[in-house]
Amino acid sequence: MKRTLLFFLLPAVLMLACDSDTSERTMFVTGKVKGLKKGTLYLQHLSDSKLVSVDSLQIDGDGGFNFKTELESPEIFYLYLDKKDNNDINDRITFFGEPGTITINTAWNTFDTKAKIEGSKTQKKLEEYQKTMSRFNLKNLELVRNATERQSELDSLQLDSIQDLSDRNVKRGYAYALNFALNNNDSYIAPYIALNEVPDANIVYLDSIYGSLTSEVAESKYGTALKAYLEKAKNSGE
Repeated sequence: MKRTLLFFLLPAVLMLACDSDTSERTMFVTGKVKGLKKGTLYLQHLSDSKLVSVDSLQIDGDGGFNFKTELESPEIFYLYLDKKDNNDINDRITFFGEPGTITINTAWNTFDTKAKIEGSKTQKKLEEYQKTMSRFNLKNLELVRNATERQSELDSLQLDSIQDLSDRNVKRGYAYALNFALNNNDSYIAPYIALNEVPDANIVYLDSIYGSLTSEVAESKYGTALKAYLEKAKNSGE
């Protein structure tokens, strides 16, 4: 009976031993790059404004991957694929990392365009934000295309009209970004948007975003960075 009990307890003990170096701050990044036979995957993030590789993995015959890292706070990470083709375009997936398991499935030939990312609540907020902002960007591209692809040359009134439409579109984009951050003050996406999407917005609006943050978000990497940014901006204006 004792031997039988030990037989069943041993696997559990081994599993606990393997997981002893994990914590509430541990992030697992797992998934598969369909069709990838050879290459190197890098898990990266920005540290002091420099892109740093946290971990790397050689792929040889199987596109499956697993990364594990400890987080100080939820933040933007990058999954970079070096295919040895001397071309960095379309080889980097951006995602919002946070504790827990994040699954990224994609294909080698549509690496960053068709990636499916699951397991991060903040990533879903980022995707929601990007989906709407892409509409403003497409509108601006449409305005530029209409101005440059016309067969006849535009007069000054027509150019002014297109510029006015573009300016109003940009303002609507800024308003959306600011409102999205304010309406998601309990998400790490809020200070990230303020710092990286609209840092040149009126300091009053950025201050309102910071003031609305929950304590947990305010103490995060982007929350503390936003606080420092605001203090520097206010001091420089004195």
